[in-house]
Amino acid sequence: MGLSFSLSADTAQEQGLDLEPPVRMEEEMEVMEEREVEERVVEIEHPLPCLSESDTQGIIKGRDLFGYVGIEAVLDQMRRKTMKAGFEFNIMVVGQSGLGKSTLVNTLFKSKVSRKSCTPNYEEKISKTVHLQSVSHVIEEKGVKMKLTVIDTPGFGDQINNENCWEPIVKYVNEQYEKYLKEELHVNRKRRIPDTRIHCCVYFLPATGHWLRPIDVEFMRRLGKIVSIVPVIAKADTLTLEERLEFKQRIRQDLQANGIRVYPQKEYDEDAEDRILNDKIRENIPFAVVGTDKEHQVNGNKVLGRKTKWGIIEVENVAHCEFAHLRDLLIRSHLQDLKDVTHNIHYEAYRVKRLNESNANGLEATFKHTVTANNMS
Repeated sequence: MGLSFSLSADTAQEQGLDLEPPVRMEEEMEVMEEREVEERVVEIEHPLPCLSESDTQGIIKGRDLFGYVGIEAVLDQMRRKTMKAGFEFNIMVVGQSGLGKSTLVNTLFKSKVSRKSCTPNYEEKISKTVHLQSVSHVIEEKGVKMKLTVIDTPGFGDQINNENCWEPIVKYVNEQYEKYLKEELHVNRKRRIPDTRIHCCVYFLPATGHWLRPIDVEFMRRLGKIVSIVPVIAKADTLTLEERLEFKQRIRQDLQANGIRVYPQKEYDEDAEDRILNDKIRENIPFAVVGTDKEHQVNGNKVLGRKTKWGIIEVENVAHCEFAHLRDLLIRSHLQDLKDVTHNIHYEAYRVKRLNESNANGLEATFKHTVTANNMS
């Protein structure tokens, strides 16, 4: 005969016995663990505004400082230093004769900076081969000095047979990288290395209204790998607005179909703000531009423009052409970025390639020397 008995909850509590079911105990333990995790998350999400002795970095903002430190004054220091030293900008213009390359460059910088404009009694002759001409000027505006170098490419696309006409240009661009690399590798190098690298190549497309020509595709495909290319439709006032829009769409399709990279590339956007700005620029590429260095009176104001029988085409009026967008890209918003992309992307790729070649040649020479020594022994 078995015995059975039961204890009340009060009795069990008095005797220190735990009659809670195991399931309830597991639930309480899970709740406690969740609370510990939440506490740790809160600590991570809200770090203390001071630096600890560990590797964890804290952010000390203005409200956490005891007073004014003066860190933001470094911007003034950088500005003064840049204004004193000045900076360099090298732009190459490529396209067949008669597309207004020199005129557009003069319009961009509001001065006669092209070789054609600086040479008295200049007569343009069709070059039998592509050769490059460069001219430099120091432009000063509001105390800021810029050494501008314009590289022109007479003879490009002017021949009956234009096969490999891009080779002298590719060679020239790489020679500037090589020159900069040699200066960098000197034991006692200059404090400031002269920069002759091409920061931007403006490629002029004739306003045919059709599609990219084979020479356009091949040039931009090859040059887009070593320099920042900005394509423009030259003398866009020869097209109607509808023709211009259709031509721009066809060009964008051709660029994408042929894998041609033009500036600004999406992979170089640093943040969301850059992406939004650059997306607007990419929507307008290629820029339909008109260039002139002549002023006309329009509603009592002097404007740069081309006079026709139907009126005046205002160069800087976005309703007439996209010159203002090109100017803003090259000078007002992306000039420093063009220099950074040239140094950090294109030049860096060339530098790595050349150093790898040098290392490979050095290993090969060492191997040959070792083999020769072994054979002699």
